[in-house]
Amino acid sequence: MTTHTFDIVVLGGGSGGYAAALRAAELGKSVALIEKDKVGGTCLHRGCIPTKALLHAAEVAEHVRDAASVGVSATFEGVDAAGVRTYRENIVAKKFKGLEGLIKARGITTVAGLGRLDADRSVRVGDDVYVGADVVLATGSYSRSLPGLEIGGRIITSEQALALDVIPERVLVLGGGVIGVEFASVWRSFGAEVTIIEALEHLVPNEDIALSKGLERAFRRRGIQYSLGTRFQTATQDDSSVTVTLEDGKTFTGDYLLVAVGRGPVTDDLGFEEAGVTLDRGFVTVNEELRTGVSGLWAVGDIVPGLQLAHRGFLQGIAVAERIAGLSPAPIPESQIPKITYCNPEVASVGVTEQAAVAEHGADAVVSYEYNLAGNGKSEIIGTTGLVKVVRLKDGPVVGVHLLGDRVGELITEGQLAVAWEAHPEDIAPLIHAHPTQSEALGEAFLALAGKPLHAL
Repeated sequence: MTTHTFDIVVLGGGSGGYAAALRAAELGKSVALIEKDKVGGTCLHRGCIPTKALLHAAEVAEHVRDAASVGVSATFEGVDAAGVRTYRENIVAKKFKGLEGLIKARGITTVAGLGRLDADRSVRVGDDVYVGADVVLATGSYSRSLPGLEIGGRIITSEQALALDVIPERVLVLGGGVIGVEFASVWRSFGAEVTIIEALEHLVPNEDIALSKGLERAFRRRGIQYSLGTRFQTATQDDSSVTVTLEDGKTFTGDYLLVAVGRGPVTDDLGFEEAGVTLDRGFVTVNEELRTGVSGLWAVGDIVPGLQLAHRGFLQGIAVAERIAGLSPAPIPESQIPKITYCNPEVASVGVTEQAAVAEHGADAVVSYEYNLAGNGKSEIIGTTGLVKVVRLKDGPVVGVHLLGDRVGELITEGQLAVAWEAHPEDIAPLIHAHPTQSEALGEAFLALAGKPLHAL
């Protein structure tokens, strides 16, 4: 057995783990980064990057189909699944190579293998032991299923969906959250018949109701079917299809069933509890500074309760590295973390929903405004419908920004600035939004809430 000593040992090389490692090294710490697969984790290899590459390919397919509407002659001849896969894999490979180079340049020691936390807070990888003055747990998440629903064959998760070498003709999607609607959007653009099955009353149920209803309308126009408000009961499969039965007896059949019911924390059998870490339904309990109850032991990313977003893990990794180095970064509330769902049309939000604001402050204290993208020149040019909704406290700050439409994810940073800095619409209204851009839609909403609407009544 060989013991290796570092200032910081990071267990997990995904977004949270590698961000902690990079920032710690930048601050002069010696770092060991332990990863059982490839640095970059789910986001780079099985999540954010490959799925967004698929979504871009889907967008191109839609543009080719609609080319005649803008006076361009083009013929859509179908989707080459193998070609899309090559494109996606090349994107991932380039980003992976860049990340590996960055980690090497920072002098970080990478360790390939499954790490397990020992009771003394050291991390064991095979016959090697890695000891750090501080240890950061960043072991990530996995695709969950439902009780009695076994993954295998034609019942798949997002990982297997990415690896498919065919375009399904009919596909069922169990779960109308972020992952479910993104894959539904891709497959529909590729020509598949798609049905989403969501137990709650709306698609993207964690978003403001205006966005959920708007996305449902947009999906209906695209021919994406969905069943809302009835729970899944069983799924059966044979060599060529999967049939899903709901609790009300209704059935749906497709070539594949994508199970997209959320992600669970990877914390089982890793020695966390034996080392004194408190777990709640598998998630690591931390304080607002991301400290566990064990001195020198921290946790970041998807194993920490809350939004399971790569940029959240990235932010947390940086914050922990800085705290270890003696700095004092301010904790970022979950409500200030932007969320984007990259389907067609996109959904983006930051802050609280109108419903949540009313629940906290009372209906008389909350004011909201919706601006339809039909009035926005750039949105008309690119052919998207949608809306901008801004929620403020009466005579007070903006507390929520909610967007629906193609490319609106690129606008959410302005919304984050408004919410995080507790800006009043009156503060933002004088600022210029370049014309013609979609950002003007946000400007119009701020103008309206400041009492001086320009292009809106």
